[in-house]
Amino acid sequence: MIHPPGPMITLERLSKYFAEGSAAVRDVSLTVARGEFLVLIGESGSGKTTTLNMINRLTEPTSGRILIEGRDIRETDPVMLRRQMGFVFQEVGLFPHMTVGENAGITPRLLDWAPGDIDSRVRELLELVKLDVAEVAQRLPAQLSGGQRQRVGLARALAAKPAIMLMDEPFGALDVLIRDDLASDYRGIHDQLGLTTILVTHDMTEAFLLADRVAVMRNGELLQVATPKELVAAPANDFVRAMIEYPRRRAKKLAEAMQIS
Repeated sequence: MIHPPGPMITLERLSKYFAEGSAAVRDVSLTVARGEFLVLIGESGSGKTTTLNMINRLTEPTSGRILIEGRDIRETDPVMLRRQMGFVFQEVGLFPHMTVGENAGITPRLLDWAPGDIDSRVRELLELVKLDVAEVAQRLPAQLSGGQRQRVGLARALAAKPAIMLMDEPFGALDVLIRDDLASDYRGIHDQLGLTTILVTHDMTEAFLLADRVAVMRNGELLQVATPKELVAAPANDFVRAMIEYPRRRAKKLAEAMQIS
């Protein structure tokens, strides 16, 4: 898909301080292009989730500003802002008393879509995330596997046709095979729909497999933003270098373990 010039998301000197004075995020500036898949990576407490939450105003910054297509997000009502973005997190949070179809269609209902349009969109979404509509649409979340529930959560996030997807460790609670399949499927959906995605993870292997660019954070600061190849070729410091070495060591050990004597 061809995207118009200019960034979709701009963070300008963004900071978040807590009441006791500790900093969750310090002076972060970053642009995310339309159609880009950016991964925020770092250790626990690095500020990546706080940064993500400031983009949809679940958390308000102490200083700095965030622009979406050049417009300050403080000019938009927080509820309406969130309805224009998809948000997927590790604990998918489906409503247990609603069917899969009702969960997937909740945002269009809140936006007063016509019932027929909602039904069509739900069918389209469930097919997009590779769920059998006839099999799962009338089930309750408790009747689904973990991977199926996360696919429903992804469908729900996509329901109102957002241009931006925010994802916080969306695959972290899943079994390895299911996680890899869903991550790969989402990257395909991202490309197919021309989405702009910011995904938070602590797994550098996942970041390298999914990202157009990787933004490495530590102690609330942005250390480096680069493509996976650029990170490998020229890590900014020892911390970034150590993060890169981890998937490299895993790949080496896997290759050794799979050698047939």
